[in-house]
Amino acid sequence: MPRPDPAAPAGAFAGRTVIITGASSGLGARLALECARRGANLALFSPEAERQEQVAQACRQAGAQAIAVIGDVTIPADCARLIQAAVERFGRLDYLVANAGISMWAPFAQVEDLGVFRRLAEVNYLGAVHCVYYALPHLRQTRGLFVAISSIQGRICVPLHTGYVASKHALQGFCETLRMELAGSGVDVLTVMPHWLRGTELRQHALGGSGKELGQSSRPHSKESVSLEAAATAILRAMERRQRDLIIPWKLRALVILDAVWPRLAEAIIRGAVRQQER
Repeated sequence: MPRPDPAAPAGAFAGRTVIITGASSGLGARLALECARRGANLALFSPEAERQEQVAQACRQAGAQAIAVIGDVTIPADCARLIQAAVERFGRLDYLVANAGISMWAPFAQVEDLGVFRRLAEVNYLGAVHCVYYALPHLRQTRGLFVAISSIQGRICVPLHTGYVASKHALQGFCETLRMELAGSGVDVLTVMPHWLRGTELRQHALGGSGKELGQSSRPHSKESVSLEAAATAILRAMERRQRDLIIPWKLRALVILDAVWPRLAEAIIRGAVRQQER
């Protein structure tokens, strides 16, 4: 786990309440630590009690107030309890970061368990829906921000990830529609679309065609992947600016545009990138 710098000055998040789901490791844990360095109050959520408490303790050591709430984003009652715990402890809610997610790595023709697709939709899409449903009344009060950690695959398609891509497209569509509905309310919606990230367990826990996690047999990401530090820095900057969307790294915007105007070329580039990951 990365160690925070207790000497770092508080920034624009000072005194604000931030909820982060999937905060026991990877990007969620890094975001929690960086928010702690900036003086935020934190409510951290995941099903992993011991690891989540370790992250919360690291945030406290950085000078922040932090609570660990244990639960599952696929269970609406757990999400309601998360929001309630944060508001009862800190008196307000300013940011909801829906970061919890799982992936897959298997050709569709080799999928043996169709439950893979249900699980991906429940975590990646409905998990965010459940949380923002209960958070929205409180975000209205503070003119807060809903942050959905999606993926560049919410905009473009990638082989071997059919269920993951579908869940992220659903999340993307939900967020864009919600943003329109909230126009004028003071609540903003930020969708974050990163490339593959280094330093996470996403690929290790990705579901294979059998419905089981790939585990240690999964391959590491290539040098084209993005570090957690770089991703967290970009996300917090986008949150401060209350951006509509964020693509990490920025050069991937060119691929999104290419996919719209010359899809066959974009598909060829994407297939080549996936082959590199398979080596």
